[in-house]
Formats: sequence, C-alpha cells, structure tokens
Amino acid sequence: MRDDAVVLEVFPSRLLAELAAQLLAQEGIDCFILADDAGGAYPPLQAIRGVRLLVDAADAFRARQVLEAAPLMEEEPAPFE
Repeated sequence: MRDDAVVLEVFPSRLLAELAAQLLAQEGIDCFILADDAGGAYPPLQAIRGVRLLVDAADAFRARQVLEAAPLMEEEPAPFE
C-alpha cells in the first residue's frame, strides 16, 4: 500500500469490510482495513465509528466498480419474525 491510500468505503462491521476486501483481492486490488475497535476487543465500536476500507488512489475507480457490482449491501436484511 502506497502513501496515497484513500478511503473507498466505510462499513458498519468488520465482517462486511472483510467480504469487500476479499472481492478486491480476487481482482488483484490491494486494500487495507482500518477499524477503531480496540483491536477487536470492543466490536460495538465498529457500528458507531465504522470500519474503513482503504485502497491506493490509483486503484480507487476500479475498486469502486468491483464493489458496486457486488451484492454486499444492496438490500436491508429482513427482520426476524
């Protein structure tokens, strides 16, 4: 990762950020996940502060296309009944 990394997306959980990172990795795009959750000790902070997915600025356009084509967060989950 170069010094010109940009935040591509902010996710409400590390799980979604990891899924997005795997999609980018499959396309050969390097990325980095940044979460201010005390190293995973306080997962509720992920929802409050968000989990950032960073990529090199040069890869941002292509990475955004990859994520937009993926059904990661297209719909809200159905509530339990």
